[in-house]
Amino acid sequence: MITIKKEVSISGNGLMKNKPCNVRFFPSKTGKIRYFVKGEEFEAKVDNVLSTEHCVVLGKDNKTKAMLTEHLTAALAFCGIDSIDICMDEDEVPALDGSSKQWVELFKQAGIDKPLFYKPQKYTIKEPVYYLNGKTSLVILPDDELFISYAVNYNHPDLKRCFINYNPKNQEEIIEARTFGFYKDLKKFQMLGFAQGVTVENTVGLTDDGYTTELRSEKEPVKHKLLDLVGDLYLTGVNPLNMKCQILAKEAGHAVHIKVAKILKDKLTECK
Repeated sequence: MITIKKEVSISGNGLMKNKPCNVRFFPSKTGKIRYFVKGEEFEAKVDNVLSTEHCVVLGKDNKTKAMLTEHLTAALAFCGIDSIDICMDEDEVPALDGSSKQWVELFKQAGIDKPLFYKPQKYTIKEPVYYLNGKTSLVILPDDELFISYAVNYNHPDLKRCFINYNPKNQEEIIEARTFGFYKDLKKFQMLGFAQGVTVENTVGLTDDGYTTELRSEKEPVKHKLLDLVGDLYLTGVNPLNMKCQILAKEAGHAVHIKVAKILKDKLTECK
């Protein structure tokens, strides 16, 4: 198992409620990713997903929950961490810069405690796992190596019929890809009580002919979709970056990611 070497913490405002939040991380040898919120404990696993509306909400119930966990979970996947305790004083994870970049930097600052000569266990599936519904699809196929592709077709000049493939060369661009949304929808969401903490620093707004902020890399919004997928599939209990599978997503989102993750968790098998 892989954990961090020392306790670390980070603070910031939440993306949904815009309230100050502080999160502390502790080394753990349980082999679990555990949240502690207001004295209650729950694991970061797909069966504990309470909601996928606007973000992934993990928890036991509406009183004991952690909102906007997907970027943190993706950071754990990219760092290979599978054993850690997460203590929160609010029910939302800080938005930080809207990506996994600062989470990854925090874990590297703490030091990643990895056994000498560690070689991660690889997993595959014996039969396809898929979700197909109109323009939305998420298909996972057995393969000899990992291949992830995410395709979108948004009503935006840069994001029509485009896709991103994951590979080690663009991993940093995926990690630093920020959350996004159509700028015209922002006020509506805020009136409903969501997206109170959105800023030009933590969110890429899509306008009719461009963006509200300069992109960190080409097709940054699509890279963020792939980032979300990695975080959501890690809730199976297996790091998707350790899977020997083809993972093909098209215009999916958290709800579809989680539906497929619930099926996938019972189909995964260790590679010999």
